[in-house]
Amino acid sequence: MYENERLHILDHPLLQHKITLLRDKNTGSKEFRELVEEVTMFMTYEATRDLPLKQIKVQTPIAIANSNVISGRKVAFVPVLRAGLGMVDGATALVPAAKVGHIGICRADSQPDGLQVYYNKLPFDIEEREVIILDLMIGSGRTAAKAVDAVKDAGAKTVKIITVVTCPEGIEYLHEKHPDVDIYCGALDDHLNEDQYIVPGIGDGGDRIFGTK
Repeated sequence: MYENERLHILDHPLLQHKITLLRDKNTGSKEFRELVEEVTMFMTYEATRDLPLKQIKVQTPIAIANSNVISGRKVAFVPVLRAGLGMVDGATALVPAAKVGHIGICRADSQPDGLQVYYNKLPFDIEEREVIILDLMIGSGRTAAKAVDAVKDAGAKTVKIITVVTCPEGIEYLHEKHPDVDIYCGALDDHLNEDQYIVPGIGDGGDRIFGTK
């Protein structure tokens, strides 16, 4: 199994239960979308664990309380189209003040890495924000690495990725290209097959979210 100190495999029982339901081929699009949203909420909770706090005074109905609020670091979520769109509501439910950018990546034989960014809309102050890329699955790792390239090129200094299911090949490639990026995943599966599907995986996440083939 691939191991790296920046790979965080989240093993909470409720999260693992929901990922099992995601894997089931009999899970319909409605339930699949709901599960993706719920799983993303769990993972966002862990990915934001290191946000800094400052203490303020709050008047409760009883007395003055010394209590904590998030200090000094703003967040931007950047879903990778299209499956990453299914993760946005879960992430913003926990961090409603976060801004949301979008990155679309497609195959392009003319490019050295075989990929092209066809859509890139990021917050104007991206360099001031902790960027969390939302990518439902990391298979080969090439798309995730391209997304990290895009946000770093825009000025992002701190980048994390939340992905539900990945595999050793994808994580190894991504960390080779971007060793400074923390990856939060719900499952590190066995391998990538010749058709570039994660095994056992969850199938085509975009199709399952949107009910397309």
